[in-house]
Amino acid sequence: MIELSSAPASTASPASPRSAEGKMLPGHAFEIGRDKPLKLDCGVELAPVTIAYQTYGTLNADRSNAVLVCHALTGDQFCAETHPITGKDGWWDSMIGPGRPVDPADYFIISTNVLGGCMGTTGPASINPDTGKPYGLGLPIITIGDMVRAQARLIDHLGIETLFCVIGGSMGAMQVLEWASSYPDRVFCAVPIAGAARHSAQNIAFHEVGRQAVMADPDWRGGDYAGQKVKPVRGLAVARMAAHITYLSEPALHRKFGRNLQDRAAVTYGFDADFQVESYLRYQGSSFVDRFDANSYLYLTRAMDYFDLAAEHGGVLGNAFKGTKTRFCLVSFTSDWLFPTPETREVVHALNAVAANVSFCEIESDKGHDAFLLDEPEMFAVLGGFLKGCAEHRGLRK
Repeated sequence: MIELSSAPASTASPASPRSAEGKMLPGHAFEIGRDKPLKLDCGVELAPVTIAYQTYGTLNADRSNAVLVCHALTGDQFCAETHPITGKDGWWDSMIGPGRPVDPADYFIISTNVLGGCMGTTGPASINPDTGKPYGLGLPIITIGDMVRAQARLIDHLGIETLFCVIGGSMGAMQVLEWASSYPDRVFCAVPIAGAARHSAQNIAFHEVGRQAVMADPDWRGGDYAGQKVKPVRGLAVARMAAHITYLSEPALHRKFGRNLQDRAAVTYGFDADFQVESYLRYQGSSFVDRFDANSYLYLTRAMDYFDLAAEHGGVLGNAFKGTKTRFCLVSFTSDWLFPTPETREVVHALNAVAANVSFCEIESDKGHDAFLLDEPEMFAVLGGFLKGCAEHRGLRK
């Protein structure tokens, strides 16, 4: 675990961030006011907007060592510290910390909760100032581009002109690619891990199953469940169970569970959790609902579905990076069937087509999509070396 840093003195929070359940959260909050509303891709101007974020390490004198960490679908700003709700370690403790690739001794690390989230950033559970009630489904639809524009407003507020690095996996990788495309002059190096430039039909299909599970829960109440004693936890738990299967690989499931029974000598000939894998998925579902908002799940999965970087640039992916000076390092995993290697190679080829500075590594792993969150020494070595080389070129190291 690493120590939190204080945000620069000029970034005093307007208020402490709160979770979807109204719990006070540690960390910083930046507010986008009504005087300069956030323009969304759907055509709506949204304000006020709160961005909850955490920082680690120290910003150097010329503000050139900032690293923006972008989280995946169910992540948040607590990437390298004990989570205030679950009590678990930060979701990227393996990557961020002393002696790790993203070391707070070298970098000023910024981690935000994305727009549409439920850990202090404006999302469906936030209060709509025009009605005095939670937005619910009244919140405009959010895109990956909207998330990045909100982050850029925060980076402006912090007085940081150029980010040394933007890094993230899965939905975080989508944000990294959006940053590199939309703000090429503000990103020195970009590290998209286990991601793609667009969501595949298969992934959209899995997300739709999850959304339908949430919306089929009678306690969802058309998205208007705020203030109710009972939340749509059953539907959200099923959505999480289905999604979690896609984060793993068959070898990983077999190695961990096989067909082993759960605390019994024989099957029960019923519908209890006879198998360990069933019990595991039920646990994943039940623990998830304690920290995540059902409507946020709908909004964030939809944002991923809509992401298509080539479509935003005339159908040619290379156009998204034309003339870029950003240095790229892309990573994929052999057993990741959610974002398989060919989808990463598509981005690499597009970058090569515009003569970008790009490195690529496919890492042998049987851990599936979640490998980017786990102990993968080869990934740490690749990214550590890449960041060190970029830091030397940037003048952050000798």
